[in-house]
Amino acid sequence: MSQSPFVAGLMAGVIAKNPAEPEFHQAVLEAADSFELVLARHAQYRRARIVDRLIEPERVIMFRVPWQDDKGEYQVNRGFRIEMNSAIGPYKGGLRFHPSVNLGILKFLAFEQVLKNSLTTLPMGGGKGGSDFDPKGKSDDEVMRFCQSFMTELCRHIGPDTDVPAGDIGVGGREIGFLFGQYKRIRNEFTGVLTGKGINWGGSLMRPEATGYGSVYFAAEMLKTRNQALEGKTCLVSGSGNVAQYTIQKLLLFGAKPVTVSDSSGYIFDESGITTEKLAFLMDLKNARRGRIKEYADKFKGAVFTPIDPKADHNPLWDHKAQCAFPSATQNEINGKDAANLLRNGVFVVSEGANMPTDLDGVQQFLQAGILYGPGKAANAGGVATSGLEMSQNSVRIAWSWEEVDARLHTIMRSIHRNCYETAEAYGHKGNYVMGANIAGFVKVADAMLDQGLV
Repeated sequence: MSQSPFVAGLMAGVIAKNPAEPEFHQAVLEAADSFELVLARHAQYRRARIVDRLIEPERVIMFRVPWQDDKGEYQVNRGFRIEMNSAIGPYKGGLRFHPSVNLGILKFLAFEQVLKNSLTTLPMGGGKGGSDFDPKGKSDDEVMRFCQSFMTELCRHIGPDTDVPAGDIGVGGREIGFLFGQYKRIRNEFTGVLTGKGINWGGSLMRPEATGYGSVYFAAEMLKTRNQALEGKTCLVSGSGNVAQYTIQKLLLFGAKPVTVSDSSGYIFDESGITTEKLAFLMDLKNARRGRIKEYADKFKGAVFTPIDPKADHNPLWDHKAQCAFPSATQNEINGKDAANLLRNGVFVVSEGANMPTDLDGVQQFLQAGILYGPGKAANAGGVATSGLEMSQNSVRIAWSWEEVDARLHTIMRSIHRNCYETAEAYGHKGNYVMGANIAGFVKVADAMLDQGLV
């Protein structure tokens, strides 16, 4: 793909300063064309070097995390927190515990988080963090000891008005509980320093559901622009964590038919559809028993399990006839071949529940085909939006009802969709939600950075 002199120059600098961080390079490149459009209209952003400042983290924290396993052996992992941009509010973004975690992945996530949080209409900056610790196969006591060691260092860098982490891959309610307990123990204060907390101690209703629900709300809004609805449509969903589970739940409420679900071992194709009963089994399997997805196929006749083939050049999950796709697992799970398979099989709606699940080749194919493509920074913003609502509830020491949180989430997702749609049209790219999301998110942060001077 040919690049303009601006994009080529920007990327040369990014790659030189941040070697061996391909995910971060990809995230910046995906937004660079959008930034160039804005700079052409707003010379003040160029003079103030807003883009150069935006892609440079305000602060990068890296530390060792020593902990003891159940056998009494000492283990050492690496912890991170990327505090990317605080122009419109405290740093906000998840913690990811997964063996793949490294500086480049977290910088890409933090960069995306800045634009995503800007779109939510809530006063939140962007950050991300985590560790290469793998909670899979660990006992509750091992996870607790790791979380306590991790928070012993992290606690000096975060706070309700500074940086408010949340959960991400590998960090659910169990981990948030252990992290919060250690923060409270060390700092001797009960504050809204983490989101995703238990309902009985400061959490918000609907936080586990929010990302999945939000991605479905966003898809429904996109479909309205073509006078269509989700009802009756066949949907491909990847992943089997919170995002995938609640995407499936909300799709069922909209009358759609989800037919796939996956984990790191492989995927399930259930042609008859994942029903409410089957979803309940899946949620118990993953949330309580922490089992593998193959058990779904063992339980329900007609469901087919396909194991992961590490040598394959595509993911067969994306090679089934459908109208909608909801990638809800991890970054770069849809490559160029997967995108071509989706388009060939009739998919014309893609709403990203994961962060950057489509690589650049796939994104270009979706845009060229003119399908309804909702990028993660817009489509999956429901999770961080509800985290922001949890922060608001913590600040005034109240708890909203399920209906009130859901209504606020639905309103926010409608607002994000409208902002992306109208911004793309204003900049001459009607229907291009990538352009719309990047520009709308960028302008709000850029204006705040200009107002606050050279900091």
